[in-house]
Amino acid sequence: MFSGLELTLLLLGCAVLGVVAFRMMHLPPMLGYLTVGILLGPHAMALAENSAITHTLGEMGVVFLMFSIGLEFSMPQLVAMRRIVFGLGLAQVLVTIAATMSIATLIAYSANAAFNIGWQGGFALGGAIAMSSTAIVSKMLTERLELESQHGRRIIGILLFQDLAVVPLLILIPALARDPEHIAQTLGWATLKASVVLLLLFFIGHKLMRRWFTVVVKRRSQELFMLNILLVTLGAAWITEQAGLSLALGAFVAGMLISETQYKHQVEEDIK
Repeated sequence: MFSGLELTLLLLGCAVLGVVAFRMMHLPPMLGYLTVGILLGPHAMALAENSAITHTLGEMGVVFLMFSIGLEFSMPQLVAMRRIVFGLGLAQVLVTIAATMSIATLIAYSANAAFNIGWQGGFALGGAIAMSSTAIVSKMLTERLELESQHGRRIIGILLFQDLAVVPLLILIPALARDPEHIAQTLGWATLKASVVLLLLFFIGHKLMRRWFTVVVKRRSQELFMLNILLVTLGAAWITEQAGLSLALGAFVAGMLISETQYKHQVEEDIK
């Protein structure tokens, strides 16, 4: 098994070679990353095992990507997108789950018993199909300079709802296989906890962010400013994870809160 440094060097080296090869074929860099990940992953060459180190490296990449995307948004923009997030996003998840359950039911009636996964299996499969990779889709939109376009914002809105929908789905799917007596209580508690955390991040975090960044900037230290960005990003990601939400959602919220301060452009330049 590789050490953390050796695994990082292996992934970086192979990623560089993969992206160069795919760019020479005039293909998107994302395909190079995916191909390298598949080849090095546990189901192919198994050079990068499914370990805690690999998992952490992947999570950190998604966290910082979503933070940089959050810098392109603001609270007023998110409020304006509420119909997309809770309208289009909700419709996408529900329609996908309903369609998958219908197909599973038709297969069960038309095929033998081996293909009968039941409506519970159809629901679980539909929930999995309804989810998209926020990291991959947002990265492709960024590379194509389509993040600020109308369809780009609609896609981001759907992705945000999918991140929120993970919480009830992770509660509902295991509950379908056992006694659902306490499912309503568990789901209600998880929803309440997630709502409180997001409200605290949006409203209290919004007020504190400007004051705190002003204090940091007055120290006139570039290193301190960068450390503060890392602290805010990882801190918000940790808070949302503790609430049962995704790390990526917390990082996105952190970027969005910073985008409403006067230090947004300085943060963008430091990231570059």
